[in-house]
Amino acid sequence: MTDKYIRKILEASVYEVAEQSALETAPNLSDRLGRKVLLKREDTQSVFSFKLRGAFNKIQSLAPEVRQRGVVTASAGNHAQGVALAAEYLKIPATIVMGRNTPTIKIDAVRRRGATVRLEGDSYDEAAAVAKMIGEEQGLTYVHPFDDPEVIAGQGTIGMEILRQHTGPLHAVFVPVGGGGLIAGVGTYIKYLRPDIRVIGVEAEGSAGMWAALNAGRRVQLAAEDLDQFADGTAVRQVGKENFRLARKCVDEIIRVSIDEICAAIKDVFEDTRGICEPSGALSVAGCKQYLQRSDVADKSPVVAIITGANMNFDRLRHVSERTEIGERREMLLGVTIPEKKGSFRKFCRAIGKRSVTEFNYRYSPDAGARVLVGIQTVADSVDRNSLLEKLSKHYDIVDLSDNEVAVLHVRHMIGGRASQLEDERLFRVEFPERPGALGNFLDAVGSVFNISMFHYRNHGSAYGRVLVGLQVPDSELRALRARLKDIGYRHWEETENPAYRLFLR
Repeated sequence: MTDKYIRKILEASVYEVAEQSALETAPNLSDRLGRKVLLKREDTQSVFSFKLRGAFNKIQSLAPEVRQRGVVTASAGNHAQGVALAAEYLKIPATIVMGRNTPTIKIDAVRRRGATVRLEGDSYDEAAAVAKMIGEEQGLTYVHPFDDPEVIAGQGTIGMEILRQHTGPLHAVFVPVGGGGLIAGVGTYIKYLRPDIRVIGVEAEGSAGMWAALNAGRRVQLAAEDLDQFADGTAVRQVGKENFRLARKCVDEIIRVSIDEICAAIKDVFEDTRGICEPSGALSVAGCKQYLQRSDVADKSPVVAIITGANMNFDRLRHVSERTEIGERREMLLGVTIPEKKGSFRKFCRAIGKRSVTEFNYRYSPDAGARVLVGIQTVADSVDRNSLLEKLSKHYDIVDLSDNEVAVLHVRHMIGGRASQLEDERLFRVEFPERPGALGNFLDAVGSVFNISMFHYRNHGSAYGRVLVGLQVPDSELRALRARLKDIGYRHWEETENPAYRLFLR
């Protein structure tokens, strides 16, 4: 079976639409990590993603009469653009089914290629079901985003290029993982020719389907309500069947990275290339950094990180920028209680020392001392952070909120009032599909029954909006509220006991 895939990769028809992307040194990353880091720049393809390789190879492999009838697929992003480009080049019809919350920039990019776009459902699974139905009704070939041998072979050409471009020692290749098409193709090729090179997949913590599958020894399906969409290009509930079979043979390890680590990696790529990659495209760099910071990595040979895409909405950059310093551990977000008396601010600033303060939020509190939310720049190591915490804790009540989603996403933008006398308030963090009517659905289900005491929303330019909402809910009605939240189907978390809420909003 491996020989078959090597032949498929060598014969893959991709270069009519794809270019051999550059394999270039990242000088800043290399200096910081103490070894040569090479970036495989798939973000520079004509559709700003590697996905056109697999899509074109699959469509080109169809019999002429089958190909002329047209193709259909389901995708909210890069695969959609790859299929649309392939269809445009081959002059065949294409229908792309996308979720109703797909950002306009992606819809417009597909339509400009001449493809027909249908907006159906709020998830990939719902869109895929509609796409398959259209294919059956109209006799169109369904082009799977990842679970298809021809798609896998098309993506595998990236592995072939890496070994042609770098013939010397190589310690590892880091590969973003969603459904598994890329790592199955790249890993199979590299392990066949160079079994000494480690193939390491990287997934976002909230959508780590391959990590779960390899640990379980079988494909598992992630719960829809638990699937984080920040790295939306790789947010897949279940990896492909063929992809998993190949990954078990060729993948050495899967690394999971946080949202903050992804944001920091986007900045790293920008500083080395002046290119802005999407969250999924930066996974490999985030994983590479985490891996190389281990104490047990003795081999100093170069490593490769595949930058898979640059289809980033401009509006998302604000959110990425805010979280980058925390992701690099260069900023701490602290909740501090200081005495409500003259000279307290000056004394606290002296305790901080000669450090840059990135933000300082304060609201007068007559009873429990002044509550301050302060951002402080630190050296990117745990020693400096722990030293600062230890120093401040000797004189003040300190809560480290650096990894607190409520504080990072919402509270730092909300400080200005507390409602300590409000009865029965409960706090929830909710993810809304970014589409018309989503807020109305929430208000119909919850706001018509329970009083909304607080609401904070910021648009992050992604498929899902993040909301912090306070509801007045007596204990006797809590079960009814949870039933309504479950029925509406939006991901949510109760945050009533969150220290950021207790310090600054309650």
